[in-house]
Amino acid sequence: MNSIKNVPARVLSRRAGHSLEAEREQFDKNQARAGGRGCGGGGGEDRGSRGSGIILGTHHEKGAFTFWSYAIGLPLPSSSILSWKFCHVLHKVLRDGHPNVLQDCQRYRSNIREVGDLWGHLHDRYGQLVSIYTRLLLTKISFHAKHHEFPPGLEVSDEVLEKTAGTDVNNIFQLTVELFDYLDCELKLSESVFRQLNTSMALSQMSAVQCRLAPLIQVIQDCSHLYHYAVKLMFKLHSCLPADTLQGHRDRFHEQFRSLKSFFKKASDMLYFKRLIQIPRLPENPPNFLRASALAEHVKPVVVIPEEAPEDEEPESLIEISTASTTEPQVTSDLFQQTFGPPNGIRDDRDAQIESLKKEVDTLRAEMEKIKLEAQRYITQLKAQVNSLEGEVEEQRKQKQKALVDNEQLRDELERLQQVKQDSDRSLRLCAEAEKKANATEIRYTKLKEKHSELINTHAELLRKNADTAKQLTVTQQSQEEVARVKEQLEFQVEQVKREAEMKLEDQSVQMEQLRRELDARRDELDQAQSSLSHAKQAGTELSAQLETLQAEKEQLRRSVSEKERELLSTRSLVQEKELQLSQEADKASREICELQGKLLEKSNQEQSLQQKLLDEQFGILQEAVREAEGIFRDAVAKLDDPLHVRCTSSPDYLLSRAEAALESTDALESGHAQYVASMADAAALVGALSLFAHLTADTIVNGSATSHLAPTDHADRLTETCRDCGQRSLDYLGELKDKQTLGRAELGDVRQALRGVLGLAQELRPKSLDIKQEELGDMVEKEMASTSAAIEDAVRRIEEMMSRARNESSGIKLEVNERILNSCTDLMKAIRLLVMTSTNLQKEIVESGRGAATTQEFYAKNSRWTEGLISASKAVGWGATQLVESADRVVLHTGKYEELIVCSHEIAASTAQLVAASKVKAEKSSRNLGKLQECSRNVNEMAANVVASTRTGQEQIEEKDTMDFSGMSLIKLKK
Repeated sequence: MNSIKNVPARVLSRRAGHSLEAEREQFDKNQARAGGRGCGGGGGEDRGSRGSGIILGTHHEKGAFTFWSYAIGLPLPSSSILSWKFCHVLHKVLRDGHPNVLQDCQRYRSNIREVGDLWGHLHDRYGQLVSIYTRLLLTKISFHAKHHEFPPGLEVSDEVLEKTAGTDVNNIFQLTVELFDYLDCELKLSESVFRQLNTSMALSQMSAVQCRLAPLIQVIQDCSHLYHYAVKLMFKLHSCLPADTLQGHRDRFHEQFRSLKSFFKKASDMLYFKRLIQIPRLPENPPNFLRASALAEHVKPVVVIPEEAPEDEEPESLIEISTASTTEPQVTSDLFQQTFGPPNGIRDDRDAQIESLKKEVDTLRAEMEKIKLEAQRYITQLKAQVNSLEGEVEEQRKQKQKALVDNEQLRDELERLQQVKQDSDRSLRLCAEAEKKANATEIRYTKLKEKHSELINTHAELLRKNADTAKQLTVTQQSQEEVARVKEQLEFQVEQVKREAEMKLEDQSVQMEQLRRELDARRDELDQAQSSLSHAKQAGTELSAQLETLQAEKEQLRRSVSEKERELLSTRSLVQEKELQLSQEADKASREICELQGKLLEKSNQEQSLQQKLLDEQFGILQEAVREAEGIFRDAVAKLDDPLHVRCTSSPDYLLSRAEAALESTDALESGHAQYVASMADAAALVGALSLFAHLTADTIVNGSATSHLAPTDHADRLTETCRDCGQRSLDYLGELKDKQTLGRAELGDVRQALRGVLGLAQELRPKSLDIKQEELGDMVEKEMASTSAAIEDAVRRIEEMMSRARNESSGIKLEVNERILNSCTDLMKAIRLLVMTSTNLQKEIVESGRGAATTQEFYAKNSRWTEGLISASKAVGWGATQLVESADRVVLHTGKYEELIVCSHEIAASTAQLVAASKVKAEKSSRNLGKLQECSRNVNEMAANVVASTRTGQEQIEEKDTMDFSGMSLIKLKK
């Protein structure tokens, strides 16, 4: 490389003077020749040298400006294969090129997007791959432009990953989502490539297949790093957030894990990848993020590029020097070397020296690039070994920690496992059966659960708001009561202190009065003593002694008076202190009263605001209920015009019961409406009544539509219009509830009128056979049960006749089929006869236990609806037995279809089920006849299933016999 400095400057200037258009033309010719050779291995060395030269050129130029200056001139819209190769080269340049390549590619995002959009709209196999590849490249550029810590090669240490994620859980959550999106794009490209290969059933050694598989080497390298980073971040998220919050993340990771494992397995089985890259193996099961110690079990997948190229291929040279014919100039394969093209003009004396120096430079450059390539391979191999050793060290350290934890856990679990071992086998069998059943119902349950969860969340949120509001109101009322109670206590304490002070003052004043009176008395005594002393001087010594005694008493009295005076002074000071303390306490109490009054005022304001908030929330709850009811009514009205609902049918009796229930619900709704208008702080009664009214009325509308499908045309039209009018009147009523101005004036009169119309039409459509007098119901039940038994007996007799006739008229397989079908029909009839007898006994037991002092006829008349159900069920059983016999007769005579017999079996099983249901309505659970009836019902179902099975088996045998019947063919036709 140093020898290029000796090249004359003017030669370099001539080379640099080539126009950019000329260089682009040369590049297009080279690409056309490469495209002409195909996508296969014939041009492998060319593409490898070009890719390596472009990557080295980006490091030499410290960017991709020259690469993009040629790339934007390529005819990418005209060749999908050329676009595919361009995406491959761009992917390699992003991964292995200079770090500034990312900034240069950021400026050409629109060009990449336009190429992908163009080929995405065309029906071209390579074009679809180009569209997916461009989305991957755009995602890669955006991700690395946003997160500069991740190089385009995605090789960062765990410390850098921890530093990038940080401690903010929101950043970790967002980074995990972006890594998932990145990995989705990588996996989508691999899936698209393998999908095209599967459709063409191509081998990996074909040139066209290798052209598609070549970019997957970079995809494998990206996916191994993205998978490792996703596992690390998922464990970090589970240490910060609850498991329920991350359920979506876990599901998405498990799906990506399965796709990535399938991708690695398919790639590992291909000979093309075995020679070029060592693909890591993923564990059998994804990591368990719910167990923190599972992080120690995670092993980082390491992708290793083999050191040497395969033996059957020549080593790729970084710079290709090819000699063309004399008519073509010498062209190098490196895009950046095309800038220095052959000189134009007249050669001077130094051209020979320049050519020799150029050859020497090329030789040295080739050798240097080979050395660099070998060094890179050694470095890559050493890096892979270092990564694997680091992974092993990290795994051993984590396994050591895990072993210490598991050792303690195993000690605790040893005793438990010994007890669980006996139950584990049985649990495994039960779990296997439960999984089979759960898988069958999981899909239906998931949909119902999602809808149910939405309704529960909405209802729970509304109830929570209502509870919070009520709680705040209760707290406010309690605070008011507490303030009043504290106020009364303070007033009571003030009054008590005042009374104590007054009592002490009164006691002290009484004591002072007593002392004064004693002092006056002593003074009187002293005066008397002095007078007696003056009058009794002659007493001499006695009086002097008395005088001394009196003087002593006087001194004592003086001392007592002084003591009393001191006590009086202390009492006065104490009274003054008490008065001062009382005044201070009174001031403090007045301040506290003011503060409490302010708090009371604030609480009252809060109470008013909470009261208003409660009213608004109650009105909001009502509006949510109204909107839900409107949705129910609109769905029910839509069923009137739904063509899929035409096959749904209902009986007038059921419609009559639904209409009566809906009409009764209007009373509760009207009561709840009046209660809410009187007190808008409680909408619970109105919401509950509105929900019940909506469901019952909508059920009436839907069943009215179903009933009209079996009704005469005139009645069907009237019933449909009445149901439609009922739905519209209900929607009008709900519309009045949505407005506060019309809420109080909402009336249910029109709705009741519409429901009464539906009720009247249902009564008109009821079967006329049920319009009998109630006193005749008992006789009708006995007659119907007797006629049913007679019909079953007649059916058994006819089946026996058909059996004898079939034995006389048929033989072989047909006789075997007919006997099996008729025997199963006979068993079914016997089971039905036993069921009818048991049902009759159960009805007698019900009548005897329930009629009391009344007669049997009165009991049946009192329970007319139940009696009519028994009559209808017994008629259905008798009719079903007759139809079954007729269908069996037609099948034996080969004038009917086997499907008719199967349908009759199902019909008679349904009729007997109706009879059982009607019989067990009023029966006691401990009744023995009820148990016998249920056992007979199960026996009837088994016999009906036997009829269906024998019919289908006979049908298959007859069809096989007809297929293999060659009796009408000649020998020549038979041979043909």
